[in-house]
Amino acid sequence: MSVTVGVVRFPGTNCDLDTLEALAELGAATELLSNDQRSLPPVDAVVIPGGFAHGDYLRTGAIAKLSPVMIAVTSFAHAGGPVVGVCNGFQVLTEAGLLPGALRPNAGLSFLCQQQRVVMATVDHVLGHGLSRSEELSIPINHFAGNFVCDEPTLRRLRDSDQIVMRYVDNPNGSLDDIAGICNEARNVVGLMPHPERATDELLGSTDGIRLLNALLHAATDIRQLANWPRVTQPDGS
Repeated sequence: MSVTVGVVRFPGTNCDLDTLEALAELGAATELLSNDQRSLPPVDAVVIPGGFAHGDYLRTGAIAKLSPVMIAVTSFAHAGGPVVGVCNGFQVLTEAGLLPGALRPNAGLSFLCQQQRVVMATVDHVLGHGLSRSEELSIPINHFAGNFVCDEPTLRRLRDSDQIVMRYVDNPNGSLDDIAGICNEARNVVGLMPHPERATDELLGSTDGIRLLNALLHAATDIRQLANWPRVTQPDGS
């Protein structure tokens, strides 16, 4: 059963087409979602891809969180729908309150674009199917503000609730506790700085991203089979 994944485009998004292509190659149907739409079409999962939403003015993701589409995405997430934010998408999810913490400029204030090793800290989330705890993946990063920060109580909760999805093997950006990705308590919302859509071909340096994207499609299929799953989400959550 094919699933449909919606990919959100804000002004300044630049990884939407890569994400659409990567998902389509894995057999998913895809929908490009505009930042100004107030409801979602029938989708089984949502990806907020990387880029520079609204030019990253103010704080990264701070303007994007106010877009009409984020009201619908938030309702979709609260209903249990799989939502993944990659890089800028991770930043948007924290600004929107769907994930805790924040992303600030990298230590050293350098833009980073490089292949990066990460280790799976937990696989109990919508990107975990088929992967093992402590397994290493090679996935590129491409960001200026990927330094994850939060207060001590939040970090304690993330650790105690097993919400740290992946950690850097060699921390490139100063991120707290080497965090490269986290999930919410319900485990259906994941944010990560590495770009799985850029790790789908050996010519790109790795195919490890396919495993994460396939896991998302698996999770979306499982959730779609639940009775009364609201694939169409209106702004009021109905």
